Amino acid sequence: MKYTHLILIGLLLFITGCNQSESNKNNAPDKIVIGISMLSMQNEFIVNISDEMQKKAEELGAELIIVDAERSPLKQIEQVESFIAQKVDVIILNPCEYEASSPAVTKALAANIPIVNVNSATKVQPTAFVGSNDVESGRIAMKFIAEKLGSKGNIVMIQGLNGQAAQIQREQGAKEIMAEFPGLNMFAQQTAEWDRAKSMDLMQNWIQSYGTKINAVFAHNDEMGLGAVKALQDAGMKDKVIVVSIDAITDALQAVKKGDLDATVFQDARKQGAGAIETAVKIARGQKFDREVLIPFKLLVKEDVDSYLK
Repeated sequence: MKYTHLILIGLLLFITGCNQSESNKNNAPDKIVIGISMLSMQNEFIVNISDEMQKKAEELGAELIIVDAERSPLKQIEQVESFIAQKVDVIILNPCEYEASSPAVTKALAANIPIVNVNSATKVQPTAFVGSNDVESGRIAMKFIAEKLGSKGNIVMIQGLNGQAAQIQREQGAKEIMAEFPGLNMFAQQTAEWDRAKSMDLMQNWIQSYGTKINAVFAHNDEMGLGAVKALQDAGMKDKVIVVSIDAITDALQAVKKGDLDATVFQDARKQGAGAIETAVKIARGQKFDREVLIPFKLLVKEDVDSYLK
C-alpha cells in the first residue's frame, strides 16, 4: 500500500508539473501586433518612414500590418475599424487630415486600443505623438527666404493638402516670419496636394500670370518644390527665383547640390519611423513612454547635403 501511495503522489506531481509548463506556455507573451495606416505610399517621404518602421519592428520582434490610406480620411477610418476588429495591440496613424482623420483616433481610444500618431497631428489627441513641429519648418524656410531677399520681395507659397496638419502648421510658421518683415509680400498661395506634377502646373500658371514679379517660392514639401523648379527652368527664370522646400528627400538633396533648389529643410524620416515603433512597443509592454516625441528640423544648403546623401 505504501509503494502504491508513493507512485500515486509521483504521478500527481508529474501531471501538475506538465500542467504548469503548459500554462506557462499559454501565458508567454505573444508577438506584439501593430496596425499601421499610412497617408500615401506614393509619397517618397512617407515610404521612408514606413521603411524605418519595418526595420525597427524586425529589431524589436513586433509584427506590422501596414495599409495605404491613399490620402483618404474615410479609408483611414475604415482601416482603423478593421484593426480594432483584428484586436491589434497598438495602432499607428499617419493622418491624412487634421480634422477628418480624428474619428479614427476617437474609435481606437473608445475600443481601448492605444494609438500613436506619426509625422502628422489630428485634432483629437492620440495616446502619443512622434514627429516634428511643422510650425518650426515653416519658420526656418521663410527665414532663409527673407535673408536671401534682403527682407523685401514677392513670394508664392505652394501648400500641401488643405486640412492636413503639416499644411496648416507650415503656413502658420511662414506667416509668423513674414509678419516680422513688412517688405515681404505673399503674392499667391494655393495647394498642389504634395504632388510634383500638380506643383509644376500651378507654377506654370503663376509664371504666366505674374512673370518676373515672383522673387521666391516656398513649397510645403520637396516634391512640390521640385515641380516648381522644373517650371521655372522651362521658363528660363530659375536663376532669378529662390526656391525652398521641406523634407530633404534624395531628389531634393541632389537638386540642392546642383544648385537647382536653393535649400531644403531636413525632416528626419528615420527617427520618426523608428520612434513610432519604439513608442508603440513600450505602450504594448506596459512600459513608461513619452506622450510627445519631437524631432527637430534642420536647414540644408549646398555645403551641407553631401553627408545626407546616401
